[in-house]
Amino acid sequence: MSGKSDLAALIESVCDERELVWESTGPGSYVVTLPGTHKLKTVCNLIVGEHALRIEAFVMRQPDERREELWAWLLQRNARMYGVSFSVDGVGDVYLTGRVNPAGVDADELDRLLGSVLTYADESFDTMLEIGFGSSIRREWEWRVKRGESTANLAAFAHLFEPSPGGAGPTGKPGAVADVPGTGAPVGGSDRS
Repeated sequence: MSGKSDLAALIESVCDERELVWESTGPGSYVVTLPGTHKLKTVCNLIVGEHALRIEAFVMRQPDERREELWAWLLQRNARMYGVSFSVDGVGDVYLTGRVNPAGVDADELDRLLGSVLTYADESFDTMLEIGFGSSIRREWEWRVKRGESTANLAAFAHLFEPSPGGAGPTGKPGAVADVPGTGAPVGGSDRS
């Protein structure tokens, strides 16, 4: 890529070809919406600079609990990632960030980078929520079950509540209550029907 304007034109072209929703937020600055499955959408900022293409995508607000466990999990994932890595801002919100040399960015590389952002945000989202918001998820699940409400949008967390095969509770005993590892919080119980 020979210059900022060429890279900006490439970003627009790639987003249009892939039918991605995008908008320019200023000269050489773009917001691209990446549709996901677990995380329904990831908003990715692409900022064209003199010496780097900066990539920034918000993934999740700061966790309510088990922060250190989440940070450790993110750092372990970073070692296996391409183009971007997890980072945390001063408040504790989680982002995917990266900087790449504009000279090495062509349509295929930009596609790989956007694909990396989408894949890492989407595939990690449920685990991140489970670690950082497990207590809230359990409360919400129990509240919905008690009132006969749908738990469909909590389906990714059903494994926290389902009894093991044979009708036993999550600990292997009928109606037993299990602790979610690392939280000491009960999951399930004999009062569920």
